[in-house]
Amino acid sequence: MPKIRVAATVSPMTAEQAARLRQLSIDAYEPDAFKPALTQAEAERRIITLAAKLKLLDEPPHTL
Repeated sequence: MPKIRVAATVSPMTAEQAARLRQLSIDAYEPDAFKPALTQAEAERRIITLAAKLKLLDEPPHTL
């Protein structure tokens, strides 16, 4: 599991994070996951979570 980079201060998310989070939230059908006023740490957590969800959705279904 990737390490979460925790910002020492409460810095707003970067433009790169905003773009990635916006796209992931659309791809994962969770538009509410994107909020423009997130901190860098919260944006990183949401990016990791949505990326993991999309990875699970891409795997084939498990059969018996």
